[in-house]
Amino acid sequence: MRRDILELREFYATPLGAVVRTMVGRKLAEAWGDASALDLLGLGYPTPYLERFRSRARRTVAAMPAAQGVEVWPAAGRTLACLADECALPFPNALFDRILVIHALEEADDPLAVLRDVWRVLAPAGRVIVVAANRRGVWSNAESTPFGHGRPFTRTQLEGLLREAELEPTAWSRALFGPPLQWSARWAEGLEAVGARLWPGLSGLIMLEAVKQTFAVRPRGKRARVRVFVPGVLAPAPVGAVSGVIIDAKPPLAAIPLSAGLGAGATTS
Repeated sequence: MRRDILELREFYATPLGAVVRTMVGRKLAEAWGDASALDLLGLGYPTPYLERFRSRARRTVAAMPAAQGVEVWPAAGRTLACLADECALPFPNALFDRILVIHALEEADDPLAVLRDVWRVLAPAGRVIVVAANRRGVWSNAESTPFGHGRPFTRTQLEGLLREAELEPTAWSRALFGPPLQWSARWAEGLEAVGARLWPGLSGLIMLEAVKQTFAVRPRGKRARVRVFVPGVLAPAPVGAVSGVIIDAKPPLAAIPLSAGLGAGATTS
């Protein structure tokens, strides 16, 4: 059962919710820049994070699951949020350049079906960032936060789920090393820096970025059809990747950094 939209709004109105918005938002901005002239989609409860991109992006849309409810966003101007079936999004194929999935997979009835529809609406070479509660972290057990409900994940589980949805993981990072307590908000910056060094595996959240790549294969003979497939291994990433990206040193993610990092504070696996 999904958290109600009112519970999510109330959490993000607290000091601890502001910490989550800052820490995750910072890594998104470092990964996507200002998203100038790009089409963005947020799935789940993404509005606390999409606001910073809205003025520069060409199109920004927030899609919220029907079981959760939807809020009016933004407060002024045209509404950019909609209620949607998370497994059958009301958008045409290959529409969005960037997709953020947050507060979506943990309580989904079928996480794979959600990601497969994300693949459908993601443009070729588009990028998706999935943010989910870390199974090994204390936040996944804190019922006072939205991350303490539903199904948490390990990084390996998320990678497998994304690959099954034909999205190739390219980089990952962590966030929220402090305890999920309101009083800890004032020391959040220090706890984030210390936790990233001392107990990196116990972060509250895992942030995993994946790419959609499609390749056309020349048909053999007149009757052969053109096939579109996603290879198991990505081609080498472009030169100039921002330092600070956490990259899996084990195949198949070895030496495949993003074109932009998932945040300062990330370390090489």
